[in-house]
Amino acid sequence: MAVNIEIKARAADWPGQLRKGLALADSSERLLQSDTFFNCSNGRLKLREQRGAGDYLVFYRRAGVKGPKASEYTLVPVKRAADTKRSLTRLLGVTKKVIKKRLVCHAGRTRIHFDEVKGLGRFIELEVVMKPGEAAAAGRREAARLMLALGIKKADLLAGTYADML
Repeated sequence: MAVNIEIKARAADWPGQLRKGLALADSSERLLQSDTFFNCSNGRLKLREQRGAGDYLVFYRRAGVKGPKASEYTLVPVKRAADTKRSLTRLLGVTKKVIKKRLVCHAGRTRIHFDEVKGLGRFIELEVVMKPGEAAAAGRREAARLMLALGIKKADLLAGTYADML
């Protein structure tokens, strides 16, 4: 499984943090995403449907703690999302649905997400993409550096997922 070092935080200064994120970015893209979460006993499983990009299943595991943490994940591209969702809904059952507008700023190996989540508000996520076998400490240092550059304080950090907050 692939590994990211991740954080999620409330956006304390959305306009200022957005400007800083765009200044750090090598490139960016805007996405509309709908994540349908399914019952899964050994991690989290969601179907991500995206306007303007491909759809895929995401299976992941990560600790529910504040601050930089490892997230192990697998992505599986999906060609017929409606059929996949219908089948998984029958097989596993749906737990939550998260709808968001996302601006992804690609800054080196890190994805900075500026998320406007329906019913929840505005958030920032960092995903530092790790190389196979790379020490997690390197990813945590990069996340800490970007948190400082974006003005993300420890008090802004969140432990859970958007689905947990709904």
